[in-house]
Amino acid sequence: MASDLTARRVFTALIIISILLLALVIQPFAKGLFLAAVLAGALYGTHKRLTRAFRGRPNLSAGLLCFGVIIALLLPLTGFTAFLVTEAADGVRFIQETVNKEGIEGLVDRLPGPARKLTENLMDRLAVEETQLDKTLEQQVSSQGGTAAKAVTGVVAATGSFAFQTAMMLIAFFFLLVDGRKLVDWLESISPLQTGQTTEILIEFRHVVIAVLMSSLATAGVQSVAALVGYLIARVPVPFFFAGVTFFLALVPAIGAAVVCLVAALILLATGHPWAALFLAVWGVVVVGLVDNVIKPLLVRRGLHLHGAIVFFSLLGGLAAFGTVGLLIGPLIVSFFLALLRIHERDYGRASPQPSAPATPPT
Repeated sequence: MASDLTARRVFTALIIISILLLALVIQPFAKGLFLAAVLAGALYGTHKRLTRAFRGRPNLSAGLLCFGVIIALLLPLTGFTAFLVTEAADGVRFIQETVNKEGIEGLVDRLPGPARKLTENLMDRLAVEETQLDKTLEQQVSSQGGTAAKAVTGVVAATGSFAFQTAMMLIAFFFLLVDGRKLVDWLESISPLQTGQTTEILIEFRHVVIAVLMSSLATAGVQSVAALVGYLIARVPVPFFFAGVTFFLALVPAIGAAVVCLVAALILLATGHPWAALFLAVWGVVVVGLVDNVIKPLLVRRGLHLHGAIVFFSLLGGLAAFGTVGLLIGPLIVSFFLALLRIHERDYGRASPQPSAPATPPT
């Protein structure tokens, strides 16, 4: 008996050690694996329909969905980058032509009122301190050289990390689509829970993922439309471009859609439209910014059939605890807890009292 108890303790310790080592192995690409599981759960129904359409070829269906995810990630980035490069090239060309024909003074005269006054004051100050300009520039370049190098290194590292996580996510996404059913069956077979309970919890997770993703996309769409209305009223240049940027940044809670409105308001202020800038700033904070706090909890609530307050605090709590990915983790944790309570009440709760037999009427 003692040897059996010792063996159980040693085996438990080995399991704990293996879990810790597994966490160390998974940690470098944990975010990619989590996003792959999220996408696989959300698109598994589409994968099954495509597999039937391709006459039982799950690899082809999974590959097509991976290609679709790549296009969904790269196409907007490529389009926005091309637009920004084109606009920057046109701006540089305009500056060169104006300076060549009219000099610096002609370029300054073309600036809007506030920017022109600021530039003229800056040029006057530089003219007074012209003798110290070369020395000042040299000192600034020397002092900021290390900072610039660190910034470039950080950007390169962040880009490489994003590419690595994306690659790991796509690989895991493919295999989860192809072998996801087998993985669920294996988890069901080794789980210490009763038959069907593990699958029920995973199905609950899938419902949460779909509800949060659909609500996030719908909320971003509503925010971009509301922002577009503000851009058109305030006469922001290229309003549809700003609306597209608003849609994608609305999916990033750390930034949010209202930031784009504030940036556009600053552009209007710099170009001499203070009242339009004030309107757009108020519109962005009051209308566009609050849409996320109203629409998303309502949509998630409809998908999960939870109380609106529970959904609201799970979203905010997950965001505060885990960052951007907490918008998924928060509702998942709450739904997991509620699913466990429901399963325990159903399978382990006290048996309902049996109805007593009707009394026999006296003869």
